[in-house]
Order: sequence, then C-alpha cells, then structure tokens
Amino acid sequence: MAAEPTAGDGAQRRAEPFRFLGRGWACRLVARKVATTTVLDPDHATRVAPTHGSPPRVRAGGSGEANPHALQILMTEHWSLLASRSMGYTEAMSRASIFVAALTGSVVALALVAQATDVGREFVAFALVLLPVVYFLGVVTFARLLQNGWEDAIWVQGMNRIRHAYLELAPELEPYFVTSRYDDDTGVLISAVARPRVTVPLQAFVAIPGVVAVLDSVVAGTVAGIAGVGLKVATGASLAFGAAAFLISLVAFVLVGIKAIETYRRNLVVRFPTPSAKAE
Repeated sequence: MAAEPTAGDGAQRRAEPFRFLGRGWACRLVARKVATTTVLDPDHATRVAPTHGSPPRVRAGGSGEANPHALQILMTEHWSLLASRSMGYTEAMSRASIFVAALTGSVVALALVAQATDVGREFVAFALVLLPVVYFLGVVTFARLLQNGWEDAIWVQGMNRIRHAYLELAPELEPYFVTSRYDDDTGVLISAVARPRVTVPLQAFVAIPGVVAVLDSVVAGTVAGIAGVGLKVATGASLAFGAAAFLISLVAFVLVGIKAIETYRRNLVVRFPTPSAKAE
C-alpha cells in the first residue's frame, strides 16, 4: 500500500526547478570566466633547447676526456668480431670436411665398382658420372674458402681499429700488444699470421684453400685419365691426359686465388696505415 504524500515532499518538488536553474547559471558563469581568461605564451628567451649528446668518440675533440661509454661499446664490438671469426673458421672447416668426405666416399665406391666389374666399361661410366660431381663440389668449396678468407681479413681489420682506439685511451699499454693497431694489409697480416708479409713461397698450398685446390686438381686428372682409358688409348697417353688436366686445373685455381687476393687488397678501406707503409 503506497504511502501518502506529506508536506515535506511537496516542498521538495516545488524547489526542484530552482535547483536546476541554479546549476545552469553556475555553468554559464564558469564558461564566461574561462573565455575572458588570458592565456600567456611562454617567453621564447626562457625556453631551454633540448640537449642531445654528441656522437660517441674515444676522446672528445680528439684530446679531451674519454667518453665514459666508449670502452663498453668498443669491447662489445670486439667480442662481436671475435664471434664472427669463430663462425668463419667453423664454416671453413665444415666445408673442407664435406669435400674430403665426399672424395673419400667416391674413392671407396670406385674401388668397389672396379672390383665388381673388373675395371670394365661399367666402371668407366660410373667414374665419369661420379667424379665430375666431386670436382664441382671442390670448386665451390674453394670459392667459398676464398670468401671466408676475405671476411676474416675484414674482421681482423676491425679488431685492429678497435685496438687503435684502445691505445688512444691508454697509450702507455702499447708495449704489451703483440698484434697490430693499423688496419692496412700489413697490419692485417701481422695480426693474422704474426708477420708483415708472407715469406714462404708455397704458403698458398699450406692453407686450406690450397689443399682443396690440389685435391680437386687430382680429381680432374683422374677424370681425364679414366676418359682416356674409356677411349682405349695407350696407357702412357692416358697418364699424359691426366697430368695435363691436373696442371691446367691447378694453374686455374692459382690464378683465381691471386686475382681474388688482389681484388680484396684493392678494395680494402684503410684508415690507420702502418707508419712505414704511410711513409712510402
């Protein structure tokens, strides 16, 4: 049952319109005050320009105090270059191992086929199919090893530059460094092989690319000799074919290697040349 209205309820309903009217006047007064308020722009003379740090340097202006972040940045880059060199060594050894494993498997397969066919026409056909594939694998392995050598020279050059920065920070430590601080080809050789120039005449055949080149040239000579046997030429002529193919292949590898080294040395960007080389 609904409650009966009282006198207080009537008075509240009569005052309701006046309450909304009061709210409206208050809103208009606030809006008028905001509209008449003057917003002052800041004085341009008092503005402070944003400051940004200068690019990192080993020493500010070349002779000032050392940048506090320079050593940390240089060490990070140094470790990055060391990791890159390690990856290059791993890839070079893996590629050479793959080639040697393929060559070894091919020799075993040829021996089994020769025993089964009594070195007949089947053996010649099998060898002429298998050995060119091994030769191709040796060629691409040699090419990739040359690329690895160039990449390793770049990483060594970068570490030489970092070593130069270390000695700018602490010149008194120079007697304790056994590698070079210069980034030309002489400095790279000193840091890589501990001598300013290659003095061994057959040094190219001591390195992994040279070993791959010799083995692959033997494969080329074998292919030529077996082809002579398949053509039923004399044994001496077959050996001559094999020797000629070996020499042609080896000379081609040597010429490609020399051209690659000359190209790499010509494209080497030098910033800190060795003093003796600079004087020349």
